[in-house]
Amino acid sequence: MRAVTISDFGARPELTEQPVPDPGPGEILVRVEAAAVNPFDWKVVDGALKDVVPHGFPLVLGNDAAGVVERIGAEVTRFAPGDRVCGQFMSVRHGRGACAEFAVAAETGFLAVLPPDLPFAVAASLPTAGMSAYNAVRATEVESGQTILINGATGGVGQFAVQFAAERGARVIATAGPDLAEYLRELGAVETVDRARGDTVEQVRAAHPDGIDAILDLVTGPADSDRVAGVLRKGGIVVSTIGALDVDAIDARGLRGVNFSNKSSAELLATLVSLASAGKLRVRIDAEIPLREAAAAAPALRTARSRGKTIILPGAGTQGQP
Repeated sequence: MRAVTISDFGARPELTEQPVPDPGPGEILVRVEAAAVNPFDWKVVDGALKDVVPHGFPLVLGNDAAGVVERIGAEVTRFAPGDRVCGQFMSVRHGRGACAEFAVAAETGFLAVLPPDLPFAVAASLPTAGMSAYNAVRATEVESGQTILINGATGGVGQFAVQFAAERGARVIATAGPDLAEYLRELGAVETVDRARGDTVEQVRAAHPDGIDAILDLVTGPADSDRVAGVLRKGGIVVSTIGALDVDAIDARGLRGVNFSNKSSAELLATLVSLASAGKLRVRIDAEIPLREAAAAAPALRTARSRGKTIILPGAGTQGQP
């Protein structure tokens, strides 16, 4: 099978031929129809998990995918061949990932069965970004009628977060340029802040001189996170998805700070699948790239400013036999 792999940490992704993985006991083999690119993929390339878990090389990149169950291993009861599924497939220990013609996952992993009407590209977009956004919004504890700033709202996680916060009844302020401002309003934002028109903090302060209730910050680094938290009223909460907060310093100001760590679950993924299938959760596909071009496109994808999800497509009629 064809797969996008790296030979070591920091190596350039390549399109290589790999053996089709064999599902062991409790595992399923999925014919991948769509794989989604996430920022964490590049962190894996750079060795973010190097000191956490052993890595198998060549390592197939990618965590999120959707496809059809091709074969099942012994003792599998949750899935059957022919099931349409999506989920998280990366196992760096075994060198496995989603950006390939076939992928293996444990049936006890973060997987969900898809209804027949949900496109594979949409389903592949849900696992990492969708579950991260859902749990991060919950971590802000924002309630109906309260105001939340989603800083970094134009990316995959940010767009999901706008929808989840709006569903909770919050007044959502989203950072966005003019190209996506109207779209984010369609997703539920009541205000947008364009950083190109001035400092985000100053714009929010001018519009909300008494402060706001919550911040979900997807982009601000440690040097500026304390300043961003200054738009909160007393008792407000700021949640950073990149671990940028000095929590003690935030708390000392009469605020609350949370460095968010996501916890995925099959149950949550099934909920997101149901919402997307019902049209209650929207996904913006930024680009669809054939698998044969994915490795060559990797440098550009890594540095591109996300405006939605990038989907890798193995391509109908071009896959190898399991």
